[in-house]
Order: sequence, then structure tokens, then C-alpha cells
Amino acid sequence: MKNSNSSLSFLPASFILVGIPGLETEHIWISIPFCLMYLIIFLGNGTILHVIRKDAVLHQPMYLFLAMLAVAEVGVSVSTLPTVLGLFLFGNSEIHFEACLLQMFSIHSFSIMESAVLLAMSVDRFVAIHSPLRYTTILTLPRIFCTGAIIGLKSIVLMAPLPLLLRRLPFCGHNALSHSYCLHPNLIHLPCGDISINNIYGLFIVISTFGLDSLLIVVSYGLILHTVLGIANGEGRKKALNTCGSHVCAVLAYYVPMIGLSMVHRFGRHVSPLLQVMMANAYLFFPPVINPIVYSIKTKEIRRGIARMLSEKRSRV
Repeated sequence: MKNSNSSLSFLPASFILVGIPGLETEHIWISIPFCLMYLIIFLGNGTILHVIRKDAVLHQPMYLFLAMLAVAEVGVSVSTLPTVLGLFLFGNSEIHFEACLLQMFSIHSFSIMESAVLLAMSVDRFVAIHSPLRYTTILTLPRIFCTGAIIGLKSIVLMAPLPLLLRRLPFCGHNALSHSYCLHPNLIHLPCGDISINNIYGLFIVISTFGLDSLLIVVSYGLILHTVLGIANGEGRKKALNTCGSHVCAVLAYYVPMIGLSMVHRFGRHVSPLLQVMMANAYLFFPPVINPIVYSIKTKEIRRGIARMLSEKRSRV
């Protein structure tokens, strides 16, 4: 153990990652679906990023925001990969204290970015439907890149105090984590000191990011529906709503598991640990697995971009 200034307060040298409670002997088999998920995440999101970068037709606001979403999802997955595969493939259940704080910071920062990008995408859809003739003049490239920079900076600034607040707490020998990665809601239950400041700041982050983002997304879609209902042509209404289909799926894939996990952590103290772990895995892995598939199937321009990329590769061969 590493002693701090007080003899009664100390930080653990490392944390123990349990993974999936009750299935410790099945780690090799459990690693198979995780490896498949990582393969889909990196291949799917990597393909979308490559297609958007290479195809000039896709250098539009909608697809640039989609690229930001893919970067955030890959960031979350890269943050979890070392401990998840280390635990399930190689049986490495320990993570250094500082490495755990870094992983927690990375996972939550990219998650905040993901939520903010989904909000930006909802605003993009509103502008496209409400003011289609002014779409490219409102959402210019400098504004889009500025929005991406603000999202990244906001995520880092908001998350920076959390590792510092955790370091000031005494852990008193408690160092077992119920996941295969480090999450703040899990870490905050280990200290034996006063965690009121950590809880208040954690709640502030949740409300000012996920809470506010989800509220503004609902408002955006309220405005979109109001605009669509004002379109006289039924075919035009259908076409306008179809442009939002992929984004609605992405929002649901992100917020439904997140809300479920938050409810379990805050109100489900007597809920099975296995359910908590499965909810946490759904929150982190479901959106980056499903979103590339949804956008590839439902977005005509992405499909065409992938087809062009594949045809170019065949012609080179």
C-alpha cells in the first residue's frame, strides 16, 4: 500500500478487476464475444471514418458529425480494451491505481463527447429540415470544427477534477472493482471517507452533460416534428423524417443503456452484481457496435461510399 499524509488514509497500489461475478472460470469463453465486439467496433467505425475522409461527396456537416461520433466510440473502446482483454484472455486482474484513474478519465471523457456529438447531430438535422437552403451557410466547416474542439475541451475540463477528488479519499483496503474496467460509479463506492463532494460533482457532471444534452435533443426533435408537420406534401414529410432515422437509433442505443445503468447504480443496491455488470457492458459496447451497422444500412451515401471504396480495391487487385 502507498501511504498518504495521514496514517489512517491511504491509496491502494492497485485495484482488482472482478470482470463478471460468478463466471471467473469461464473467462476464455467470455473473451470470444468481447473480441468479436472489438473487431466489429474497430472495423465498422474505422470503415466509416475512412470512407468519410476519402470521399469528397461526404465532406458535409452530417457526415463530419458522424465521423466525430465514430472517433468518440473508438476512444471509449480503446480505453476499455487493455483491461478487458487482459482479464479475459490472460487472467490479468490487477490494474495500477494511477492507470485505473486514467482509464476512468478516458472512458467518461469519450462518453461525454459521444453525448455532445449526438446533440450536435440533432441540431444538424433540425437545420437541414427547417432551413435546407441555408444549411451549408449555417453549418460551415469552421463552425463544425470549432464545435468539435469545444466538445473535446469541455469533456476534458469537466472530467479533470474527478481523479483528483478520488486521490484525496482514504480507501482503507477496499480495492475490488465489479467490472473489467474502471468506472467512477464503481470506484466511488470503495473509499471509507466522506464522498459527498465526489457525489455532488459527479451529479453535476451527469446533469450538465448527459441530462442537458438529452433534454436539448428532445427539444430539437420537438422542433423537427413541428417543422415536418408544417410540410404540406406527405412525401416530403416522409423524406424529412427518414433523414433522422439513423440518428434516432443512435440516440436510443446510447441513452437507454446509460439510463438503465444509472438507475441500477443509484437505486439498485440489492440488485444482482451480474445485472450491474451486464448493464455497464451494454452501455459501453452496444452503441459503438450497433451505430456503424445502422448508418451503413440506413444511410444511402455511406453505402455508396463503401461500395466505391470496395470497387476501387477490386480494380487495383
